[in-house]
Amino acid sequence: MGRQLPSLISARAVYNVVMQELITQLLRELGEDPAREGLAATPTRVEKALRFLTSGYAADVDAVINDALFTVDYSEMVIVKDIDFYSLCEHHLLPFFGKCHIAYIPQRKVIGLSKIPRLVDVFARRLQVQERLTHQIAAVLRDKIDPLGVAVVMEGTHLCMSMRGVEKQNSFAVTSAMLGAFRDNARTRHEFLALIKHRQAPPSAADAIAADLSCVSD
Repeated sequence: MGRQLPSLISARAVYNVVMQELITQLLRELGEDPAREGLAATPTRVEKALRFLTSGYAADVDAVINDALFTVDYSEMVIVKDIDFYSLCEHHLLPFFGKCHIAYIPQRKVIGLSKIPRLVDVFARRLQVQERLTHQIAAVLRDKIDPLGVAVVMEGTHLCMSMRGVEKQNSFAVTSAMLGAFRDNARTRHEFLALIKHRQAPPSAADAIAADLSCVSD
């Protein structure tokens, strides 16, 4: 093991240099002078920022949960709402960000409440599309807690829409994943959507999800 460590450090250092050189070349291609004062340290800063924003690839879900699963005699809805998330659109590498609302109905175990935002970060800190991100969060909660149902609603502002393309600054995307009881039971689903409406964000978000799911029978 002692023999491998220096080679790993060396490989990481070479990779860092390669990434910074690519960013330097990108600046040149954009018509900038990478040597000027304001840009001299930009390749290093961008590399560090990108590593942080994509740190979810290296995250271990089990390590994040860290055995924070507890047997509790509780079978009512648990909701954590207004979780801030920040991610990068995989199509343009531009940020999208917003609020995530999560609910689950335990049948044997509950998860520590602080772990839920951490799980959101695991999947948000990757190159993403909002639809996949929403499903991944719901799926990992289903797999780790084994609840009666999981619901995830995400509301995101996408800079690839606001800064370029259609340039619509006030638009936002709403995605949902309804698993188990939230998909099978309209009353349970509507209770969740009604509860997340009681906040300051645009009131049409939950209404949009309810409309999208109106074709799902009780």
